[in-house]
Amino acid sequence: MLDRRDYEPLFFAPFVSSVMKVEPAWIDYNGHLNMAYYNVLFDRAVDEVFELLGCGADYVKTGFSTFTAEVHVRYLRELKESDPVRVTFQLLEYDAKRMHYFEQLFHAEEGWVSATSENMSLHVDMNAKKVAPFPPAVTKRLVQMKASHAQLPRPEAAGRRVAMPEK
Repeated sequence: MLDRRDYEPLFFAPFVSSVMKVEPAWIDYNGHLNMAYYNVLFDRAVDEVFELLGCGADYVKTGFSTFTAEVHVRYLRELKESDPVRVTFQLLEYDAKRMHYFEQLFHAEEGWVSATSENMSLHVDMNAKKVAPFPPAVTKRLVQMKASHAQLPRPEAAGRRVAMPEK
């Protein structure tokens, strides 16, 4: 019997997460999704992507993992309790030790964008607690994902900085 690890993943452009729902405990005193839980939704989508790349939850048993080094979240439209959502993931770039990616959080039924998240993740040797090169198997999948995502336009919001609007 074949193990699921024996199959090559398909890298759709962009990756689209499973449907998630805004949980009641995540609603703040303003009556909408608290800002911290946008990151939970983005992170759950990243977990799905990292499983495809071969560096998911069980990967830490190999002595390596990924750490988030930087995040830029934009909150564009509020979400309410029980709203269904999906996250898209676009690999913008990678090198031997880092991944740069862009996510968009969509209302799963109505299709509008609620938030975006631009991230830099590092590949880390857990024993040395230092950044380390990806192993060949993960690099192979990064190459495949990047080739698939290269056909996508670069998101307009990628690379933005936090600043006051110019007058």
